[in-house]
Amino acid sequence: MNTVAFLYYLFLGPLAAVLVVKLRRIRRTPPGGVTVHDRYETAFLNGGPARVADTAITALHADGRLVVGGPGIVQVLRPTAYDPVERAVLQELSTAFTAALGPLRFAVMRHPAVQEIGDALAARGLIMEPRARRSAGVWGASVGMLGAMATLFALMFSLVDLVGFGPPRVPLVLKVLPVLAVTLTAAVMCAVAAKRRVTPAGRAAVDAFARSQAVVDPALLVALQGLPGLPDPVLRDQLATTARTYRPTPPVRRSSTHHHASTHSSSSDAALIPVMWCAAAAGGAGGGCGGGGSSCSGGSSCSGGGGVSGCSSSSGSSCSSSSGSSCSSSSGSSCGSSS
Repeated sequence: MNTVAFLYYLFLGPLAAVLVVKLRRIRRTPPGGVTVHDRYETAFLNGGPARVADTAITALHADGRLVVGGPGIVQVLRPTAYDPVERAVLQELSTAFTAALGPLRFAVMRHPAVQEIGDALAARGLIMEPRARRSAGVWGASVGMLGAMATLFALMFSLVDLVGFGPPRVPLVLKVLPVLAVTLTAAVMCAVAAKRRVTPAGRAAVDAFARSQAVVDPALLVALQGLPGLPDPVLRDQLATTARTYRPTPPVRRSSTHHHASTHSSSSDAALIPVMWCAAAAGGAGGGCGGGGSSCSGGSSCSGGGGVSGCSSSSGSSCSSSSGSSCSSSSGSSCGSSS
């Protein structure tokens, strides 16, 4: 039995160590401290690209530079922007085929000015990159399953040993209890951490930023509380209705052999609202879903940032979102939705 116990420690010990390292990376305190710089970073942490777009539109609306009339038609009164995200709103509106709020809001979510906010937060350890979340989730689930099976085997082995003949011995389950406890605990904590887009440091930074704000304007209320915190009932209803009902129509993916199946898949995909953060790969350029088909390239990965999103991987190197957009990389990509 000593040999079996040694094999437990030899096999589960390194797996537990890997999980502990992953947890330490997730929970680490950034070298520069836990701070956010502005309301847009706060909005991204609280609600992803969708919250950032709502915050910028609210800021432009609050001082009369932009108005939203019924039914969801946007008009610019003063084309003045005070930050990159506001410039993104005005830029997308100036080049859009329609002044409807839904397409504008969705285009702003994909704009590089918004996507790069997520990259900056990830670089400072305030938000988890989709690939890191997926890795933590896979490791947590896999090691947790192995730990459960190992625990069941140890219990059965100990039971057989207790009812057998011979001098009484320490049950196997007691000998391997330390490594089983550490492995299962780390697996559960890793799986839970993978479901949370914002790290503990990011959540602490948001709380500190909220406490430091003496003057709270409508845009900051949206960043902190979402649309329920917006004081203007008309704009709140317009944005809430758009977020709930706007469905971007994905392009039909044509195939010479599966044309009918592709058309049906695209139609069903339109029932989802894709809200993505296309995280830039380490060492790469800033994020950004680009234009047109919302494609991300350069080794990026997709993560839902709010609302409803979905990605399905294909051949380990590409993923297609619910909008029919695609993220392709030369080294593979991962897709994860926001929590």
